[in-house]
Amino acid sequence: MASGVEQQGRRSFWLKQLHQWHWVSSALCLIGMLLFAATGITLNNARHVEAKPQTVTMEGVLPEALRPVLSVGAGPVPAVIIDWFAAEMDVDVSAGVPEWSEDELYIALPRPGGDGWATITRQDGAVLYEVTDRGWVSYLNDLHKGRGTGTVWSWFLDLFAVACLVFCITGLFLLHLHAGNRPTTWPLVGLGLVAPVLLLILFIH
Repeated sequence: MASGVEQQGRRSFWLKQLHQWHWVSSALCLIGMLLFAATGITLNNARHVEAKPQTVTMEGVLPEALRPVLSVGAGPVPAVIIDWFAAEMDVDVSAGVPEWSEDELYIALPRPGGDGWATITRQDGAVLYEVTDRGWVSYLNDLHKGRGTGTVWSWFLDLFAVACLVFCITGLFLLHLHAGNRPTTWPLVGLGLVAPVLLLILFIH
């Protein structure tokens, strides 16, 4: 049977480790948690947050010399098309999602805080580009949802979620170690579990 000194030593060791992981994970995910908490409020009250979308439309004609690339009819956006948009419209379509049809090349340009797309008519090379900006609130909301943000932001969301899990789990163990001197600990934890469950049962069908 372990002596009181050994038990105290183990307790001190685990307290030190848990505090270390707890504060490091909290530091890593602090800004992200503030962002996600704030955008959780704006998303939940989206109908009360006024947005004033601004749309920019540009038109052009693809030079006849470049139109043969439209006959490919499949695959990614051709490099010459990407270069033409960059030179003529100062628009980057390299990350666009192409959809080929018999009549046109449609390029979806998803982006946080708005929408974008471009079309090129295969017969006459007519180009139409449109981008809509819904403002900073919409931009931050889309960061929250990971909408149109690309692979790198998706990786960040995964790492942020791991940091949050470490923060919460180490916090739970710290609650366990300190609960003996704080009798309200587990009732409060229980309330945090019971409250949303009751709301789900009573008000969400």
